[in-house]
Amino acid sequence: MFTPDRYKNEDIDKIKDFLVNNSFGILVNQIDGKPWATHIPLELDVDSDGNDVLIGHIAKANPQWKYFQDNEQVLCIFNGPHSYVSSSWYKEEEVPTWNYIAVHVYGTLKIQTEEALLTSLHKLVDKYEKASKEPISIHDMSPKTMRQIKGIVGFQIKVEDIQATYKLSQGREHDHPKIISELQERNDSGSTEIAKKMKKTKKGVLFQQNHSS
Repeated sequence: MFTPDRYKNEDIDKIKDFLVNNSFGILVNQIDGKPWATHIPLELDVDSDGNDVLIGHIAKANPQWKYFQDNEQVLCIFNGPHSYVSSSWYKEEEVPTWNYIAVHVYGTLKIQTEEALLTSLHKLVDKYEKASKEPISIHDMSPKTMRQIKGIVGFQIKVEDIQATYKLSQGREHDHPKIISELQERNDSGSTEIAKKMKKTKKGVLFQQNHSS
């Protein structure tokens, strides 16, 4: 992913937090020489050797899995909030742009055993059921229902490279108050979240400057 230096985020802790909270990603590999992508949850975890991994599964009806090979390199794409930024908010004339957060993860894929797949499904359901009024558990599901596991393929991706872009109007800090104010007045969640990220980034920069002086 092309990312100008000013937009790169290399804070691994913040990136991992982003992946945990924005885990619905896109898995990309090659099928007959063409890119193939599937939108699925890809959960950040740690393997038995302490390596960062992404865990996921897809339906066997999806031909993508037939092209999975152990140690094949794949790409996982994660999108965060994004928003159009009007140049009418700038003090000086300039073209409009788009602010956004995106993370690309490259790694090698390995198909899971059925036992490992079941374990990952328990973790997945437990994570997202926490917010439910009446949370369910896979432990409570009937054998008939659980037979559906035969129709999916689980996999683990060992993380080898992470590229993170946090484009938040860097280089136009003098326009940030106006940009943030305008974004906050919009009704869409993307604009609101980008405004929050810009405010946090600004505070972080000020905090570092105050403690480095």
